[in-house]
Amino acid sequence: MTGFPRYAIYFASGDDHALSRFGAELLGYDAYTGDEPPFPGDALRIAPDWHDVTADPRKYGFHGTLKAPMVLAAGKTEAELAAACATFAGKARPIPVIHPIVDSISGFIAVIPAEPVDALQELAADCVRDFDCFRQPLTAEDRARRKPKKLSERQREYLDRWGYPYVMEEFRFHMTLTGRLDADRRGPILEMLRARFAALKLEKLAIDRITLFKQDDAKARFCIVGEWTLAPAP
Repeated sequence: MTGFPRYAIYFASGDDHALSRFGAELLGYDAYTGDEPPFPGDALRIAPDWHDVTADPRKYGFHGTLKAPMVLAAGKTEAELAAACATFAGKARPIPVIHPIVDSISGFIAVIPAEPVDALQELAADCVRDFDCFRQPLTAEDRARRKPKKLSERQREYLDRWGYPYVMEEFRFHMTLTGRLDADRRGPILEMLRARFAALKLEKLAIDRITLFKQDDAKARFCIVGEWTLAPAP
């Protein structure tokens, strides 16, 4: 995307949550602290090139997208965006709870819900709509980078309206652990990641907060600059 800094509204599970540590160790980057923990030995045994396998998600930090990365619109500031996050989080709503699993999605491996959760779809749609006033419109270069000819008609409509094609009913919540993998490599890595995830014994995960991530320039990784707990509906 043209222009920096970039901001995104993501879900991250909290700096002291086992899921956050799980993701940070596998990506070799903790977006909360900026630390670079060493890769787990079992990951390196199954894939000695684990640094390359995780290169793309490492740049973004371990997260689930709610509002995709954007450059701030003219006249908007980080402080105003943070204030809007606080206002958004303060509106009472049903808190989505998912049964998290590790699976393949579109060629990469991620933590995803075992089944769709309506409240999560609604939360993501609300984020897309409510924070869109902060988004600078896509440039022609940005749009071309999304390869619109490969998108469906509806996805192209969403790209033009919201700056990102995978929103509303096209949205699929995922917390990415690897880049895209060939089918022959995916199986052993998926088995290893499922075993590591099973050790967490994480049967339920509340999507109970929004987290503001920031990328300062093209060479920088996204880092966390704010986090707000969602107010639950009575």
